[in-house]
Amino acid sequence: MEFSLLGPIAVTTGSGELALGPAKRRSVLALLLLQPNTTVPLEQLIDSLWEDEPPEHARTVVQGHVSRLRATLAEGGADAYGIELATHGSAYLLRLPEELIDAHRFSELVALARPEAAPADAVPLLREALGLWRGPALTGTVSSPPFAAAAHALEERRLTAVEALARSHGALGENEQAAAILYTAAVNHPLREGLIAALMRALFRTGRQSDALEWFHRTRRLLTEELGVDPGERLRGAYEEILRAEAAGGSKPVAPAGARPAHDPRTARSAAAAAAGKEPGAQPGRSPVPAQADGTAAGGAEGTRPAAKEGTGRTGSAPRLLPRPPARFLGRENPLAALTDALTDRTTGESPLAVVAGPAGVGKTACAVQWAHQHAPGFPDGQLFADLRGFGEGDEAPPAEILRDFLLALGTPPERVPTSAQAASALFRSLVADRRLLVVLDNARSSAQVRPLLPGGLQCATIVTSRSRLDGLVATDCARPVGLQVLGYEEGAALLGAMLGTERVAEDPDAAQELVALCDGLPLALRAAAAQLTARPRWKLARLASALRDERRRLALLSAEDTGIAAALRMSVARLSADDARLLSALATSADGHLNASVAAALAGYDPERTQDGLDRLTEMHLVDEEATDVYTISTLTQLFARDERDERDEREG
Repeated sequence: MEFSLLGPIAVTTGSGELALGPAKRRSVLALLLLQPNTTVPLEQLIDSLWEDEPPEHARTVVQGHVSRLRATLAEGGADAYGIELATHGSAYLLRLPEELIDAHRFSELVALARPEAAPADAVPLLREALGLWRGPALTGTVSSPPFAAAAHALEERRLTAVEALARSHGALGENEQAAAILYTAAVNHPLREGLIAALMRALFRTGRQSDALEWFHRTRRLLTEELGVDPGERLRGAYEEILRAEAAGGSKPVAPAGARPAHDPRTARSAAAAAAGKEPGAQPGRSPVPAQADGTAAGGAEGTRPAAKEGTGRTGSAPRLLPRPPARFLGRENPLAALTDALTDRTTGESPLAVVAGPAGVGKTACAVQWAHQHAPGFPDGQLFADLRGFGEGDEAPPAEILRDFLLALGTPPERVPTSAQAASALFRSLVADRRLLVVLDNARSSAQVRPLLPGGLQCATIVTSRSRLDGLVATDCARPVGLQVLGYEEGAALLGAMLGTERVAEDPDAAQELVALCDGLPLALRAAAAQLTARPRWKLARLASALRDERRRLALLSAEDTGIAAALRMSVARLSADDARLLSALATSADGHLNASVAAALAGYDPERTQDGLDRLTEMHLVDEEATDVYTISTLTQLFARDERDERDEREG
């Protein structure tokens, strides 16, 4: 006979599972199994079974459940296993060998495992322990606080075992297995910082640096949005370890906590060569080989790495902090060409700077990252990337935080990173003055947020993305604006084809064109629509188009889990002043989305000067588009969102 707590409450014998009856009866058994061979007072059972005030006949109900459990266990042959459910006054005692309870066996196996001392032995022990779980603990019990607390405690023990198993695999050099084990747990527990930190280290050791860094930024956003806190020491420590490891050795694994690196004579030779201003293996008396624009050595074989210049103070390998390339990236030839023109122009005597601007959901980040990956060889000293969080639910990223990350990635010891943004900015510019480095600053809110992060070296280049035009950077830093427009019908249909398969789109090209129109040509909206169709393989494109025609449902349908047009627009509108938000709400009442300043003033009830200033700010934020002099348009999706926001505001104020 075996008792299960690690999943649905169950009692199993050689002939099958016993019928335990309703949830309260299973809950009585679970509480007795959680305290085996211990008397459990009747009052404790009553308090646990009823979350609210228990009924007058609660004692009788519990006594009835205990009586039925005793009969069920007897029918299953409990006596043969030394099992007895006894009554002791106003308390009950379930007497049994504790090894019959899966939670007890789980704890014993975990205690026997020693991940650090004997990882090879720990792996099978921990796998056997975790194999006892058949789902969430205490499934089938009542939803009262005592049972929720007990289930949480058991789940914490399971996660501890998962982390121990991952450490065992990591100690054996089996980092792929460690990452796979941690991944599922991290998805289900996205705010457990120790778990995410372990996953980041495991991913980095497998060479998946960008995935590891993405987990940090994803978790940081969740902590900010859901709890209003910053990452703790464990998560931040893992992030900084990875940045330092990249600066010191590219994709070399981060050593497990407490591990001592083995002596490698090649490392010693490399360090000695670097100290002498030479590359390892360089011939005495030969000058460093200059690098060409494509990152190969001039006059040398393809793939030869350029030598470091003397006096630059460089250490280690170049940081590679770019996110992975955007999936199914199509088209955008003109913006990509404009970026190439802006960022490879060395005739101005200045550090090239480009600003990719456009409305929410138009694909600014994807365009910038795509260009960065295509041209990474032209920046052999590294590529830096930072999300400035200018249009997020939390606060924007302060320059000091981003500079610290950059300096760590460039090999600066943590204790030598200045605490003030001004000093950190000066050190950053000094370190990269002679490097060929690409900096991508994503999701900027203002020019002031960007300026301390600009490298300044003539061989460096910077891409900034923003929903604002950032006219200040154009005025003071000679930034080259690169506007990103919505997709046309052909481009939008091609994106749907890339996401869904060309055959499915070719079945109904008219519906595909209608979907592009209903999504306002925004890649984010089209990808969300494709996600809806991917989840419903039997749907024709026309069926989704029909659903999207309902303006009350459109924004909801153009969302996919944690992303969507409504969420993106909410972040833009949240940055508006109260006056500008009300002006946008008034513009949303326009019949066809086309209007001039006079009509806008009449709709909003503002004077002409106040209206014109507001229209200019909304245009700068790409919430309104100025097609021609005094001809403004507002997209359908922005109209729908602004109307919903107005209705919600009216309900709150009314």
